Order: sequence, then structure tokens, then C-alpha cells
Amino acid sequence: MRKLLASLAFTIGAVGAAHADLEADADPAAGRELAQPCAACHGESGISPSSSFPHLAGQQMSYTAKQIIDIRDGNRVVPEMVGQVDDFSDQDAWDVAAFYAQQDANIGQADADEEALMRGQELYRAGDMAKGIPACAACHGPTGVGINSAVYPGLSGQFPDYTVSTLQDFASGERANDPSNMMADIAAKMSDADMQAVANYIYGLH
Repeated sequence: MRKLLASLAFTIGAVGAAHADLEADADPAAGRELAQPCAACHGESGISPSSSFPHLAGQQMSYTAKQIIDIRDGNRVVPEMVGQVDDFSDQDAWDVAAFYAQQDANIGQADADEEALMRGQELYRAGDMAKGIPACAACHGPTGVGINSAVYPGLSGQFPDYTVSTLQDFASGERANDPSNMMADIAAKMSDADMQAVANYIYGLH
């Protein structure tokens, strides 16, 4: 836990200094225009019609901007996004991120199975010390809104299928654009049942 908090403090400082100007100049109106082609997969206001694609509405600006830039630069491979943001400038990415950040986040309804909810809540709020899994809330917040200054995404209301596939990608190393490698380490310690349980809990978290 101490290492996690130290990493968090370092990340907040570094990211805040690097992106303050771009974030300050972000233009949601310009972002709305740039985001029009994104609607087919992510919905007009960032609420995705398909569990294959993430909700972007209400997402932290820094996280959305980073993902767009990482995809553009080849640091994150998303086959469905090939060619979509190749011509984006960094400011374009921040403009789109600003547009989505202003939209109301999705509110989901978790499966009410008591055992699944209890395990998901345990992992999210307390982690599993025996497995070396820290609490998700430490980085993503008690209500799952994330931390903009540290580029930690909001998770609440996200489709369970998408959350599980993301955790699986981190665990396998297929996704490796987390600068601290923290998520890969955490996800690798989670069983499939753990992933399903926490994804279900996150879906109804708000």
C-alpha cells in the first residue's frame, strides 16, 4: 500500500505539470465536432450502445486524452480505432476529452446476486491482502469517479464485459500503456471470478 500511495503522489505531480496548459485550453465545442465519428461506437453523448465499447461520458479528461494520444502514437493498439485519430493533434485529443467529460456518466445496475456483490465490494473497497490486490478505491475513488490529476479513470457505470476484457488485457500484457505498470501487476493476481465480481460491482457504483 505504501508503494501504491508513493506511486500515486509521483504520478499526480508529473502529469499535472505536463498537461496543465493543454487541459486549460481544451475546447468542448471543438471536441463535440471532432467526436462526431465516434458516435457509432461510443454514442452521441458518450454512452455506448454496445458492451464491446466503453462509455466515455463523464470520463476524466486526462484519461480520455491520454488514451487518444496513445492510440494515435501506437502505444495502445485498438483494432477498431485504426486510422480514427491518426490526424489528431494533442490539443484535438484534449478537446474531445473535454467534450466527453462534460456529459452525464452512465448509471448502471449491478447484478443483485448477494455473493457476487459482496466479493465485488470487498475487492473494490478493501482489496485482497492475501493475494496482494490493493483496493480499487485507492486510485479510482469511493464512488468510482477517478482522479483527473493522476490520469486514473472513472469506472462507475462501465459495462462489465468491457471492464473484464480490459483487466484480462492488462493481465496478459496485451495492454501495456499504464506508465507505472500497476494495473498489469494487479490484474495478474485476479482470478476470472474476481474480475467478474468487481466488474459487476463497478457497473452499479455511483
